[in-house]
Amino acid sequence: MAMEMEYHNPVLLKETVDGLDIKPDGIYVDVTFGGGGHSREIMRRLGPNGRLFAFDQDTDALANAIDDERFTLINENFRYIKRFLRFYGVKEVDGILGDLGVSSHQFDVAERGFSTRFDAELDMRMNQNDAISAYNVVNEYEESELRRIFADYGELTTAKGLAYAIVQARAEHPIKNTEQLKQVLSRFLPAHKSNKILAQIYQAIRIEVNQEMEVLKEFLEQSLEVLKPGGRLSVISYHSLEDRLVKRFMKNGLFEGEPERDFFGRFEVPFKLIGKMIVPTDEEIKINSRARSAKLRIAEKK
Repeated sequence: MAMEMEYHNPVLLKETVDGLDIKPDGIYVDVTFGGGGHSREIMRRLGPNGRLFAFDQDTDALANAIDDERFTLINENFRYIKRFLRFYGVKEVDGILGDLGVSSHQFDVAERGFSTRFDAELDMRMNQNDAISAYNVVNEYEESELRRIFADYGELTTAKGLAYAIVQARAEHPIKNTEQLKQVLSRFLPAHKSNKILAQIYQAIRIEVNQEMEVLKEFLEQSLEVLKPGGRLSVISYHSLEDRLVKRFMKNGLFEGEPERDFFGRFEVPFKLIGKMIVPTDEEIKINSRARSAKLRIAEKK
């Protein structure tokens, strides 16, 4: 248990698992296992015939596997949820939990390159077997692609300048680590806002490296296919890009546009929203700073 707490303090633990409305003999999926905090709480509420499948593409998370015959940990990206559930003979589940973003553990291990606090090689891969790392993005992407990433994923008004500065600097020599990246972009990092802007820059690169927006869309679409009618989806997001996708999909089953209406102007939506968006209490944020930007949304498949 000590390992799990050090690895990742689960955010909105009770609220997220409560949102699943656990049936003791149900089948559940935790698509972001990490330190296993949410999974352990689900297991605590399951009866002897209940089952929990968990996904985590990070091999570091395997050390936290729960020794219980009702539990299966799948070392894969949750964009493959449907495929791997089918592999285990499961077509429908009663609930799916997702705690998006980077785990505390990944931020705290300096060499993974996720944190602005450490000097480390440009990596940021959640799956360390993936071919593309932050090094490839920074040193090989076209200037227009870098501009798009910083604007779309970092929501940075200086996207054009950041992209140009990187392309100019890497023409002299490769940008190999986080310290060199900070130096290259130093003129865009005023002292009073440098941490905030750096976090947005890192977020943009990390989202690109891990294809986080595409992965989230694929996962949400498949969640509709694998949830039983009455099954629950409980998702925590940490930035507006994620939350926007989750909110829209739960509202009408689409990521953009509006659903098609019939002759009478009616349209079908796949989910029923359960309660309002939930955010952590001040007490939780004090204990766990990662919870600060968390937003929990819960929906039930019709």
